[in-house]
Amino acid sequence: MTIPVPTLTFNDGHTIPQLGFGVFKVDPAETTRIVSDALEVGYRHLDTAAIYGNEAGVGAAIAASAVPRSELFVTTKLWNSDQGTQSAFDAFDLSLEKLGLDYVDLYLIHWPTPAKDRYVESWKALEQIRASGRARSIGVSNFLVPHLERLLAETEIVPAVNQIELHPAHQQQEVTAFARAHGIQIEAWGPLGQGKYPLLEEPVVVVAAEAHGKSPAQVVIRWHLQTGNILFPKSNRRARMIENLDVFDFELSHTELATISALERSGRVGSHPNDVN
Repeated sequence: MTIPVPTLTFNDGHTIPQLGFGVFKVDPAETTRIVSDALEVGYRHLDTAAIYGNEAGVGAAIAASAVPRSELFVTTKLWNSDQGTQSAFDAFDLSLEKLGLDYVDLYLIHWPTPAKDRYVESWKALEQIRASGRARSIGVSNFLVPHLERLLAETEIVPAVNQIELHPAHQQQEVTAFARAHGIQIEAWGPLGQGKYPLLEEPVVVVAAEAHGKSPAQVVIRWHLQTGNILFPKSNRRARMIENLDVFDFELSHTELATISALERSGRVGSHPNDVN
């Protein structure tokens, strides 16, 4: 199935489907089936991580799929305990082995882990991995402005993306503005708030959903797309996967976008990046 998912261009010239499929907290035993469903219904952008424990399942689904590798965009991430130079190389090799791939499209430092103070060293290792061609693009996740400023000052390559917690109640406007000013794309994890607050019951979301004949979740996904975020909602249910992709036949008005953006309240639902070490 082909879905007309728009692409965004990285600062290195590579492109990424703006809407993808995430496998955070997907049971490793169920990952192959779930990712196979996602590929069948039209997803071509897959986001995993070493710490999720399901890279092998993602790889098995890719291997079993009829979708050419060239049509897929695959992301994985360097876990905190593997930060460093040689340890980053070893972790990347293991991720590739588990995925069964010759390269990934995007490799990220998962958290800055400032107490360890190894993210600059790790980034320099990622620069070498990119130079080898085994990661086409490299980026970071959960980095705040001071972490990004240090990378830009002490290393050669500007990250292609910063993957951060981002949803209407927590838009991280300072980080987002800094990233976009430096050509760094923003990826939103937890784009629907992970069900930790009643986002889909917010009156402005419900009214917009009724106006467009869509679900509240589709409206929030559309808000992300029109705001310029890359996102990859997850679901174990095929029907929900299809629903999350069915967001390209309507457009939110400027007023609808503004009222959803006005839900900002610094409502972080995940961990603070300075606290994960």
